[in-house]
Amino acid sequence: MSLFHQAVTRQSVTDLVYIAVPRPTGRQARRMLKDNLALCRRLCLGLILVLPDGRCEVQCDPGPYAPRKSKKRKQRLLREFDRLQGDPNAGGATRHGIVTAYRQDALRCAAFLAGAGASKGSEVAKATGVARATGLMASNHYGWFERVQKGIYQLTETGRDGLKHWAYSWEAEGEGEGEGQGQGKADAPAS
Repeated sequence: MSLFHQAVTRQSVTDLVYIAVPRPTGRQARRMLKDNLALCRRLCLGLILVLPDGRCEVQCDPGPYAPRKSKKRKQRLLREFDRLQGDPNAGGATRHGIVTAYRQDALRCAAFLAGAGASKGSEVAKATGVARATGLMASNHYGWFERVQKGIYQLTETGRDGLKHWAYSWEAEGEGEGEGQGQGKADAPAS
């Protein structure tokens, strides 16, 4: 790390600063090389590998950092933010978990089922506004839903516990929203 500090300090004198290191060996050599190369690029440094026979290989030249952005990942992230209602996550939350738009959709479906009982996926979708309710309940990532018949789902005990456990995000989401969004919310914890 001190080598990187030294290189960054030298950037105050010139823009063309290289770091020369022996070529890493061992099981994690490829990973170390990849990580150091990424760090050099981010710091606008060049990286030279010194081979055991004394020859050198330039891995990257110093230059402005220009990461390749993934349109697909950017669109996925923006869609997630569009679907997320409110701001139920506390900054730096690690102990409780993060409320995602998917979890909010699952909570809406679970709350509806807690109040209405076993229902068709299309009914849940229509009542909650979650277009993919049937697929969400079928995939059952949280273990909250149980298939009773084809296309008909009910809430499991784990789902009832989930409604109680995630009540803070559920209540925060419902505050100030219009009628129809809160169906089943009052019934969920009591069930």
